[in-house]
Amino acid sequence: MSTHHTLKQIQIGDCNWTEGFWAEKFKTCEEVMVPYMGNLLCGDIGHALNNFKIAAGEKEGEHKGMFWHDGDFYKFMEAKMYVYAHTKNEQLLHELDGYIELIGKAQEEDGYLQTQIQLRADADRFENRKYHEMYNSGHLYISACVHHNITGKTNFLDIAIKHADLLYTIFMPNTKHYARFGFNQTQIMGLVEIYRVTKNKKYLKLAEKFINNRGTYEIKHDATTVGYPIGDMVQERTPFREAEEAVGHAVLALYYYAGAADVYIETGEKALLNSLDKLWANVTDKKMYVTGAVGQAHYGASTNLDMIEEGFIDAYMMPNMTAYNETCANLCNAMFSYRMLHIHGDSKYADIIELVLYNSGLSGISVEGKDYFYANPLRMVNNTRDYHSHKDITETPNREPYLECFCCPPNLVRTIAKVSGWSYSITKNGVAVNLYGGNKLDTKLTDGSPIKLTQVTEYPWDGKVTITIDECKNEAFDMQLRIPVWCEGATISVNGETAEAAQSGTFATINRAWKKGDVITLNLPMEIKLVEGHPRIEEVRNQVAIKRGPIVYCIETPDLPKGTEILDVYFNGNIPLKAQHKKDFLGGVTTIEGELLLRKDKKEGMYRTVEKPTWETYKAQFVPYFAWSNRGQAEMTVFMPIVWN
Repeated sequence: MSTHHTLKQIQIGDCNWTEGFWAEKFKTCEEVMVPYMGNLLCGDIGHALNNFKIAAGEKEGEHKGMFWHDGDFYKFMEAKMYVYAHTKNEQLLHELDGYIELIGKAQEEDGYLQTQIQLRADADRFENRKYHEMYNSGHLYISACVHHNITGKTNFLDIAIKHADLLYTIFMPNTKHYARFGFNQTQIMGLVEIYRVTKNKKYLKLAEKFINNRGTYEIKHDATTVGYPIGDMVQERTPFREAEEAVGHAVLALYYYAGAADVYIETGEKALLNSLDKLWANVTDKKMYVTGAVGQAHYGASTNLDMIEEGFIDAYMMPNMTAYNETCANLCNAMFSYRMLHIHGDSKYADIIELVLYNSGLSGISVEGKDYFYANPLRMVNNTRDYHSHKDITETPNREPYLECFCCPPNLVRTIAKVSGWSYSITKNGVAVNLYGGNKLDTKLTDGSPIKLTQVTEYPWDGKVTITIDECKNEAFDMQLRIPVWCEGATISVNGETAEAAQSGTFATINRAWKKGDVITLNLPMEIKLVEGHPRIEEVRNQVAIKRGPIVYCIETPDLPKGTEILDVYFNGNIPLKAQHKKDFLGGVTTIEGELLLRKDKKEGMYRTVEKPTWETYKAQFVPYFAWSNRGQAEMTVFMPIVWN
């Protein structure tokens, strides 16, 4: 095992869902999400495949979609690959080969492939970074490497390598014109993936070059930057190794950090890790919502007063209604933590992955699997987002069947398709269980010996987890079980006998000579808890959110008396809360029942005189945040003002 990471990823397909929450999500992904998305992107609505057809000379027309639409299509392909890896549906592989053949035809002789440039008369290669050529490149590389790792085929990988070779030729020299192009950092992750497949260090060196370039030039517009914000917005004011604060566009930042983590894993450079640790702590401790969401504002300014969009603003500045929390940013938060988990082997990183997956990640798609959110606020008021002076395609009061800016849907669907691969990691002498869900694991330990496990659980609705050893080596090895930070009083037994102590926020390690048929039973009490924000978060002072296990809850207007406005809702802190599982509601969820106080003495005006409020009590149910907006247009809030007697 490399000395630069503590845990090692399992191979794609080593873990398969069998039953329960994630098995059902994967089934929806296979049967609904991927086919529906394919109909969009391969037809005239999404137009992404049409762009490649036009570039390949097989269709007439013009480029449609955002400049980064090629990357959206590569992410969709990646999702399809993960589904194939688990189902072995040969029809999916056939369809993928068709896409790859077309993409190969669209690629130019020297390796260049960017339909948004190839199909425009008013733009040239690497003329201006606003065209997001690096972003598309990174997703091409990642998707091609995933395809190779799953299938063993090189038809897609060959396209990616040819493209990366061109990138190396252009960007490796110290050319002033190209120094600022690496602002949308997926190419760093992608280049590291190509290095891992080919073992050719030039791709790793180019990935490092994109990191090294940041913060080395004067922050003012030049010909390559006009048309897109500069400075902290694109993380170019501060060299990475000096960075301590997450700034700017949240997706750009977190892809950047994830790429730097990939480079660290391969090089072991301590300066990179020092900054990665500081940046992770800054995001998690000062700029992350209770749902794991990040990117507080649609528009704002950094601490250096650079204009930012869709990103990080000051620490503890956490608005609810105007929270942006782009779905991509939330998923990138999990991607960054996944890499930090493997570097350090600390369970706190898996806690963040879990928090995102069950809350601000899944909130980006409907229970049915067809409608999307781009932004994920913690409060929706008046059924509209009229708090901005213009209508924006990414901020909608209800889920949309297609988003013109389509980066988030395929990002989420590929994550759902591959999340079983995040469930376990290989340790120096055993297995770490990162995420819980009904599954079967069939993989190899570090020494090459086989290990097979079966996990049975109704998590996240129930905290009992059983893991059966189906096959293992004779020598002793470790089983590491994550005890979530939210859990108190967890217990572990092996074959009915109490085992190691289970401390919240750690991996509990059991080392023994395991044998076939051994059963580990983990009990994670799922108490309903009220959560308050840090005192410096002004937007949630004297308010609480409800959480049970990893699930954050909300109240939405379909569960309130007709005509009730969400801002009239107060939480009665004196009445106990009760959990109830409803298998036929919102795809099968556990709801929480409690009492609300609805304020009746409303007055008009910006500021109002106040007397003792008058209340109407109402027994209501709270639903998982990820499942809101599945019953028509609604108002919603996660945090509620609390009233205690």
